[in-house]
Amino acid sequence: MNLRTLTLAFALTLTAYSAPCEAFWGALHIVESGGAVGPILGDGGKALGPLQIHRKYWADSRVPGRYENCADLAYSRRVVSAYLQRYAKAAWDKGDRNSCDLLARVHNGGPNALRATGQKKRNLDRYAAKVLSHLP
Repeated sequence: MNLRTLTLAFALTLTAYSAPCEAFWGALHIVESGGAVGPILGDGGKALGPLQIHRKYWADSRVPGRYENCADLAYSRRVVSAYLQRYAKAAWDKGDRNSCDLLARVHNGGPNALRATGQKKRNLDRYAAKVLSHLP
């Protein structure tokens, strides 16, 4: 194997694990809205769109735009991506199945999700298991 081939293989390996797999996005979408798109309201009107983003989560993501844009799936993915890269960078960068568990927990439970205890931890355990059940 020459140096060029080795370098290309290494670059492709890094790229493959630089973000969660497409299956993670599909699983999150199914769990959050049953795969629906558009201006879906959830959590008693507190969450918006196919990935059920709360206004505070959106603001914390620092993605330019308006909260109402969260009704769009592509925009919602940018918001979730920015949020998870901010609060779960190591898991984001790794991108494997175990990381999907951590990313799901932070998406649902916020920046302190990985330190949750008691009922909140049990709720996050159930949520993460639901997301993982939709992965191949």
